[in-house]
Amino acid sequence: MIKILDSTLREGEQTPGVYFSPEKKLVIAHFLDQIGIDIIEVGNPAVDRDIALAINLISQAGLKAKIGAHSLCKIDNVQKALDCGIDFLGVFFSVSKKRLYQDYNISLEAAIEKIVEVINFAREQKNDLLIRYTPEDTVRSPIENVIAAASAAVKAGVNIISIADTTGYTNPFHPQRSIYNYVKTLKEELKKQNLYPQIEVHCHNDKGLALANALDAYRAGADIIDVSVMGLGERAGIVDLGELLINLREMGEEETHWQLSYLQDLYNFVSEHSHISIPPHQPITGKNAFTHYAGVHVKAVAKDEMLYQSLNPQILGKKSSLALGMQSGYTAVELAMKQIGREELAENKDLVAKILQEIKVIAKRGTPIDIEKELPEIVDRYCTNQHPLTNGICTLST
Repeated sequence: MIKILDSTLREGEQTPGVYFSPEKKLVIAHFLDQIGIDIIEVGNPAVDRDIALAINLISQAGLKAKIGAHSLCKIDNVQKALDCGIDFLGVFFSVSKKRLYQDYNISLEAAIEKIVEVINFAREQKNDLLIRYTPEDTVRSPIENVIAAASAAVKAGVNIISIADTTGYTNPFHPQRSIYNYVKTLKEELKKQNLYPQIEVHCHNDKGLALANALDAYRAGADIIDVSVMGLGERAGIVDLGELLINLREMGEEETHWQLSYLQDLYNFVSEHSHISIPPHQPITGKNAFTHYAGVHVKAVAKDEMLYQSLNPQILGKKSSLALGMQSGYTAVELAMKQIGREELAENKDLVAKILQEIKVIAKRGTPIDIEKELPEIVDRYCTNQHPLTNGICTLST
């Protein structure tokens, strides 16, 4: 069964301008735990005191999920993470040629010695700690370097190796750059050494392929996939939590594995406190995700919603809705009038037709029509003889 690591509180807070207070992070962690997330990565305590406070707070909250910290490959940084009472530690150190020689100015052998030293230290401090090693920018590093560092890390006590697509480089349709091949190759090469760590993937969305790459990794047998709420993260972010869970569910993961009814409240909370709006057309959690607009669509879904939906919104605790505007047809106005409690007037075909024409005119202002607020006003204008086209079309019910 696939595990999900949510990094909203770590990677998500690397979105420029985003900051979650320790108290807000605790609320988000509770939501994630209710959904059924396996690992909650809270951040790097060496970065700021508030991050350390948040990790401590969440670690003591009694959640079912494992609570993790991110750390540079330095003993003093690891110690700060361990002091927060974590269950999970993520250590990263790149073994790409450019980083080794241009940034770190060390050899691969020296890098591996450093990685092993830090992992040995962490394992000695806490025997039951879940430890992950990430060769940062894995997919652009020489595979022989990754295998050498990963095998040494596992022998030193690492439980998880993360394949980091740090720059959104992989492509499921490119034979030499698919993360499927990276997962398969790394598993096979480590197996030759009788090493069987869990394989995690961390996919960035620089080219819009993060979700596709994550599903490609799942198909290849990855054990853990990283996500964040709204796909928040560095640059274009990472895999969106809601989108991944829905697609994994479609691919055969147990339907009861995740409590998806908590997703919308989580997204609304993160959106409010990150000051980043959820795009209306965002799959799963956007305002328009289950809203039908065009006349042909509305007429069809009035009979059967699945004629224009492949996903039942009820699994998310949501309902389908309709919108009114230029693209609307007679059925949409009729249904909208019933929605606002004007069932008896919805039977008046002449009235519905005239209201439809007015809606099309109003829609040209270029903003959505609020069914609950504006439609009653439109209906009332006709029904109180305040409209030039009324001509006794209806009377206001008393």
